[in-house]
Amino acid sequence: MVARHETHQGAGMAGEPPEFVAAVTSLRAAALRPEVFCEEMPAPQRIAPFATALSADVTVDDEDVATGRLVLLHDPAGNEAWNGTFRCVAYCRAEIDLALAADPMLAHVGWTWLTDALGSHAASYTALSGTVTRVTSEGFGAMADDGGSAQLEVRASWTPVDAPELDPHVQAWAELLCTAGGLEPVPEGVAVMPSRRGQRGAGL
Repeated sequence: MVARHETHQGAGMAGEPPEFVAAVTSLRAAALRPEVFCEEMPAPQRIAPFATALSADVTVDDEDVATGRLVLLHDPAGNEAWNGTFRCVAYCRAEIDLALAADPMLAHVGWTWLTDALGSHAASYTALSGTVTRVTSEGFGAMADDGGSAQLEVRASWTPVDAPELDPHVQAWAELLCTAGGLEPVPEGVAVMPSRRGQRGAGL
């Protein structure tokens, strides 16, 4: 994986802290499922002195079933709201069955997908927060025959306790995307290998 990391000179930092460099290296080392196509994207500015960002699509049979992004923020001086110096900010969006969108437990289930993924990859964290949103639409007029559609969106942020070893957090985010996209879990004992960036359907 190649992740773009940004230094915001306005923050008064000279060069990149070793712990941020180590964190970016750890992100690049994450091994993801072959259905996950992940690449760098521009990192947000003015949120933290240092940031790196990734985007990903989960593709099955040439169809994107989920998409998302992961931003890593770093403030060497610490941030009281984060309770630490690093912060992961994740987003996931997936198409879901219209009938499922009416389930009152859907938001709880969507949040559990995230916490279960963090737990299964032993990604230690604190100060977890976020939202789960369901979006439904129905066509009218000339689009009445198209039927309705529904999406699930998960937005979350957490402070990684084990920074700068962050590959488990990338893997947990990718698992969230896969679960939301309807993929079955990888069988226990089956290894996933990192692959070259830029190969859709072949991982990172």
